[in-house]
Amino acid sequence: MREGKKMYDYLVVGSGLYGAIFAHEAKAHGNSVLVVDKRPNIAGNIYTENIEGINVHKYGAHIFHTNNRKVWNYITKFAEFNRFTNSPVANYKGELYSLPFNMYTFNKMWGVVTPEEADAKIEEQCKEITGEPKNLEEQAISLVGRDIYEKLIKGYTEKQWGRDCKDLPAFIIKRLPVRLTFDNNYFNALYQGIPIGGYTKMIANLLDGIEVHLNTDYLENKAALDALADKVVYTGPIDAYFDYKLGTLEYRSVRFENELLDKPSFQGNAAVNYTDRETPWTRIIEHKWFEFGKDENGNDLPKTIISREYSSEWKPGDEPYYPVNDAKNGALYAEYKKLAEVEPKVIFGGRLGEYKYYDMDQVIAAVLDRCEAELA
Repeated sequence: MREGKKMYDYLVVGSGLYGAIFAHEAKAHGNSVLVVDKRPNIAGNIYTENIEGINVHKYGAHIFHTNNRKVWNYITKFAEFNRFTNSPVANYKGELYSLPFNMYTFNKMWGVVTPEEADAKIEEQCKEITGEPKNLEEQAISLVGRDIYEKLIKGYTEKQWGRDCKDLPAFIIKRLPVRLTFDNNYFNALYQGIPIGGYTKMIANLLDGIEVHLNTDYLENKAALDALADKVVYTGPIDAYFDYKLGTLEYRSVRFENELLDKPSFQGNAAVNYTDRETPWTRIIEHKWFEFGKDENGNDLPKTIISREYSSEWKPGDEPYYPVNDAKNGALYAEYKKLAEVEPKVIFGGRLGEYKYYDMDQVIAAVLDRCEAELA
């Protein structure tokens, strides 16, 4: 090691999708890399934990979907994906409806049989709102009519946001996909699935041969860790990096209650949304159905694990999940971004580092673009 040369070319903070892919690509280009993560496990929020043969999505359901062939060809080098397609069900006071809104939904709601009948019913109900919608309730009714709004949108949305739909701005819902077909696939994506064996296994494949230090809080040991590497790739919250000196960015948070049940099936579907206001949880995830109720060897699993999901008001110190996409937080992020741009030798990336609501395929596309620019 020549004098003055640091131990590593890159220090990557966070072992989620962005950090793991950057680390992999940096190593592939001949760089020395150290990855640190404050959690006791790799994989960030896509972490899956194997319990009773079931890959439990510890930080909420993650279903991979993309129309980007480059992204699909890249990520499938590190995992084989199954054929899972997202077909959630809505439970409104014991009535079950198909999500997304399609002909199964409309048949159950109104008894209509043809697309023409469904279209006429929706159009008739949308006429209730004349003029510009003043709030989320009016916006939803203007798009899908009152029946669907009352049973499938109102209660769920109020639980998510913690307030009445009449008090929420109209722009939160820009469109509501209505399908006059029997297609039950929630995502309109060419490529879709779940990595067989779980996301943690996929991240472990990306990090193969790379030094990883877990239970290591970068911000608490910043000076010592910075001294180890020429450049830092930081995927944690951008406001925390700057010690919140401009203020705290807000996030939406979720809380999970997990339960192991000694039965082969609880609800028969990976995701069931509870769309009435009275049920306290927003949805229940039954993890085994992401992999068709089988273990890695194709055997039926005798038990099941469910996660009741609750929306919760985020407060500093809570796990950040989704950036809040509003004018106030957008303006504050823009100020932090200016600080980030002049921060020497630090790359900010990922959902938290860029304060962006990224789907997984968007994270992959963003980090591959960054790698091309940085490692060329």
